[in-house]
Amino acid sequence: MKKKVLAVLLGGCMVAGLLAGCGGGNNGGGSDSSADSSSDGASSGGGDYHFEVVVKSFQSTYWQAAIQGIDAAVEELGVTVNTTGPNAESDIADQVNMLNNAISQNPDGIALAANDQSAVLDSLQDALDAEIPVVCFDTGVPEAPEGSVIATIATDNESAGAVAAENMYEVIKDYIANATEPVRIGEVNQDATSANISGRGMGFINKMKELVEADGKTVAVIGNQYYVDQVENNGDEASADVIIEVAVPAQTTVELSATEASNIMNKEDTIAIFGSNQVTAEGVLTANQNLSVLAATPEEGIVGVGFDAGATLKAAVADGTLIGAVTQAPVDQGNLAIHALYDYCEGETVEDIATDSYWYDAENMEEADIAPNLYD
Repeated sequence: MKKKVLAVLLGGCMVAGLLAGCGGGNNGGGSDSSADSSSDGASSGGGDYHFEVVVKSFQSTYWQAAIQGIDAAVEELGVTVNTTGPNAESDIADQVNMLNNAISQNPDGIALAANDQSAVLDSLQDALDAEIPVVCFDTGVPEAPEGSVIATIATDNESAGAVAAENMYEVIKDYIANATEPVRIGEVNQDATSANISGRGMGFINKMKELVEADGKTVAVIGNQYYVDQVENNGDEASADVIIEVAVPAQTTVELSATEASNIMNKEDTIAIFGSNQVTAEGVLTANQNLSVLAATPEEGIVGVGFDAGATLKAAVADGTLIGAVTQAPVDQGNLAIHALYDYCEGETVEDIATDSYWYDAENMEEADIAPNLYD
């Protein structure tokens, strides 16, 4: 059955646009030909604007899908856009340098998908001082200097993580109820720094803990300290019925994610595992190439759930290696980010937007409202 995460207004960075237009002075500036990626459109009607975009990386097809949305907005609005991003989402310092370079170009606006919500705070203050509006997309920056972020366009990641937990629990709950020994559920998160990943990871943990405890079992969350520290009323690992083990790789790569996944999947009491984005979900699948333990039920092996899409995840869901995954709407996020900057420069009010996310499995992945979001 199709499950859609309802779009609700985000609470992190709600800021109404100040009807002052854009402060950057690089109207009509061309894209930097030395950038990692650029999107150019002929200027027309309504404003001769140039925007800088800083994405998280060009490593995953998720960001290529977001760039498709950016390109569509460029063609529609007649603006120019220069898109850059580091090689990997763990290259935080590189991204900050790219953001600082974008500010130095004095554009009419910047769209930012921050890898580390703390690392960009000084840069956002610099953008505010330069009167350059910033739209955050894919992930928010909750502690951003007041007035520096005019809108945030992102998935409600806590709700999306909860959807992953709900669908996994439907498959494993009877096994947990009948277990006479402790069982383990794994979660691999690509980092503990970006708001979207941490929100999604905690959304999964909190919902799974809630569901398990509602059925009379006890839960202990162990592993990465950042996540463990956020758990309320955490149980004792020594006596818990269910252990949720959270792992974060040293860098955001499929290979290192696979190592973390293997460590959990090799444990005899593991019955399920969640990869909370495309890279970590692919890491789970890479680990399974050696272990061959992923299965449709905990009686047969380890139940796997992914997040995002891409050809590898889609194939794994289609053939049942993963029981399903949650997908976002990256094309919409990229497109809406450029539209928000444009609207602000036109003197219109802008506000936060929560984009949709969907549970998909082998039965519903071809449906009309899901298939377009399953990028390759």
